[in-house]
Amino acid sequence: MGELEEELETAIKVSREAGEEIMNVYESEDFSVNYKEDDSPLTEADSRANEVIVKKLQEEFPQYAILAEESSDDKSRLEEDWCWIVDPLDGTKEFIKRNGEFTVNIALVYEQRPVLGVIYVPVTRELYYAQKREGAWYQPDEEAQQKKITVSERTEELRAVKSRSHASEELNQLLEETDRIAEVKEKGSSLKGCIIAQGDAEVYYRFNPIMEWDVAAMDCIVTEAGGIMRNLKTDEKMRYNRENSVNEDGFYVVNREENIFKNKF
Repeated sequence: MGELEEELETAIKVSREAGEEIMNVYESEDFSVNYKEDDSPLTEADSRANEVIVKKLQEEFPQYAILAEESSDDKSRLEEDWCWIVDPLDGTKEFIKRNGEFTVNIALVYEQRPVLGVIYVPVTRELYYAQKREGAWYQPDEEAQQKKITVSERTEELRAVKSRSHASEELNQLLEETDRIAEVKEKGSSLKGCIIAQGDAEVYYRFNPIMEWDVAAMDCIVTEAGGIMRNLKTDEKMRYNRENSVNEDGFYVVNREENIFKNKF
């Protein structure tokens, strides 16, 4: 598993523990929904999962900084090379809709690039994970054998993925004007990147602003699966543990260089 074996094992274990907390709320008859200052929804599941993850990571790796969605932002993290990036419940809107398309995202970044990524799907118990130079892996459930995943080789009849809850006019226009797209799939949360990483789709463009913790783990998994993820405006690799945790520029994920639609925006 490489030099980050302990970090990876801990991230996987705590993602499952957070998933159990989430499911306890998800399967209750009713749960309350609050709204943060930016009007994004917050449930008890977000808070409970965040607490489980942050507490465990702080105990096991006190030397690493942490940036977590539901924790106050300690800016001293900017002075550190190593930082955990945590989204305890990615896809809260999907959680509220009870469609199962939400995940636990945990990434470890070194010098602003992800070196480890874990994405856990509480409803199905599916697990995606990756480690720098060790490839990307998928495990259908805890009892099943994990298998290495790679992006597809398609350059025609492409399959695109788009968000269920965060669509944009720019994206709709891009998909309409591109005759190379044969199918468009809707998915919630970071599952869109996972689908590309395991070869079931090829194109994912995001024009709307998005937070670091929404994409850091996905970035590692996509990249280790052989895919490409870059900033939409600069065409550079994404950077994390930044002063501003909002990526204002959007991003794209594709399986191959040939499938980057550079002339569309």
